[in-house]
Amino acid sequence: MPTALDPGAPAAPPAGARAPSDDADGAAADAAPPRRADAVTQATRAIALSSLAGLIALGLAWELWLAPTGSGTLALKVLPLLPALAGVWRHRMYTYRWLSLLVWLYFTEGVVRATSESGMSAALAAAEIALSLLLFAACALHVRWRLRRGAARATPST
Repeated sequence: MPTALDPGAPAAPPAGARAPSDDADGAAADAAPPRRADAVTQATRAIALSSLAGLIALGLAWELWLAPTGSGTLALKVLPLLPALAGVWRHRMYTYRWLSLLVWLYFTEGVVRATSESGMSAALAAAEIALSLLLFAACALHVRWRLRRGAARATPST
């Protein structure tokens, strides 16, 4: 029987470390193929992706072309949304969680600008409000659905 000191013995991983073949959930990668997302998960992801992309496009178009408020530096407000786009694309649950909180800043901006400005800016602010609410609803539904499905899979069937 080889010991940890033998050169032929496999090295024990440090306490709390995962084996290299473990996936993000801690399960062995070769235990089962990845599951395909169900219809609700796919739908909420599609809604979140489209409303997030719409919010980014709206923010850029609003501040650079449609109703600019100055030198265009307010277009930088879409920068926090860019990492969220990658996280939602990759099904990262953590991204859905922090994005559902971040989106309230854009909602608040939309409400303030819808009530304080007029013309094209007010219409764009209403669109920002709608996209923010849609994005929040999609993120919240996505997180709740995945947590519920995870809990259902974790309970042993009798």
